[in-house]
Amino acid sequence: MNRLEAMGVLLAVIDAGSLSAAGRKLGMPLATVSRKVSDLEAELKTRLLIRSTRQLTLTEAGRGYVAACRRILEEVNEAERAAAGEYSAPRGDLVVTAPIVFGRLHVLPVLIEFLRAYPQVNVRLVLGDRIVNLLEDHVDLALRIGSLPDSGLVATQLGSIRRVVCASPDYLSKAGAPATPRDLAAHQCISFELFATANTWRFTVEGADISVPIHPRLIVSTAEAAIDGAIAGVGITCVLSYQIESAMRTGALRLLLESFEPLPLPVSFLYSSQGRLPLKLRALLDFAAPRLRIRLQQAQATLDSVHAPVRTPRRARKKR
Repeated sequence: MNRLEAMGVLLAVIDAGSLSAAGRKLGMPLATVSRKVSDLEAELKTRLLIRSTRQLTLTEAGRGYVAACRRILEEVNEAERAAAGEYSAPRGDLVVTAPIVFGRLHVLPVLIEFLRAYPQVNVRLVLGDRIVNLLEDHVDLALRIGSLPDSGLVATQLGSIRRVVCASPDYLSKAGAPATPRDLAAHQCISFELFATANTWRFTVEGADISVPIHPRLIVSTAEAAIDGAIAGVGITCVLSYQIESAMRTGALRLLLESFEPLPLPVSFLYSSQGRLPLKLRALLDFAAPRLRIRLQQAQATLDSVHAPVRTPRRARKKR
């Protein structure tokens, strides 16, 4: 029996919550996963798992053994990385994840520069708006937008991003501009499901965080679709500031209700603190962090430079 492999299978079972889920993650038949765990128990002459139709539960011996397995396998991984030279020079593979639009607009250009500077490092960039588990999905570095939960991970803040409300000049010329968040009730809106609830948006009014009902004339599942709808004059939408940089520069969209925006969302790098930090990851952090900070500052400056206050037409004010 390959003891280290069996330990890895056992940890996969515990992390996945079931034998079948571990098999899918490992690309291993269920029967093989079950046999390897059983062989390990036979070798140790003790029961590690209590199996039922609904769940797996570690025995007291199993809890101690699993904790030891994690330490042992981490030490083995550390030794292999050291032997491969990861701690003597930046080399090897890195997996980076980022939100789709921000990753394409900002992370990818920085990674291209990084690859030119470090020819012995390869990067796999995974773009997606789903939050991934860095340890389970074997991700070295994640870029996250928003508040971070407490965890054993290390965070490096890069800047912040505004949540903005915007519309096209054509729509505003016909419907007028809302003066306060409550005025949105009289407007057509485009709701982005993954960013906000379909029927309410959040604002800050006199220092208090409030939810404002909206009338979603169009509900979409991506920010790009919401922005396209707003440019076409369908209505007002709420997205993240970096997503409308291009539309703001061309004048296709105008910002609204800036004085009522909620607090900006932090942008952070997130990575595991387990073990020594490989030089390839340290090199990427040192290279990418200052460049992304500059890009975020420039994005904000772009919005400030192209934006002029939207005033409510006289006719719309009389109606209110």
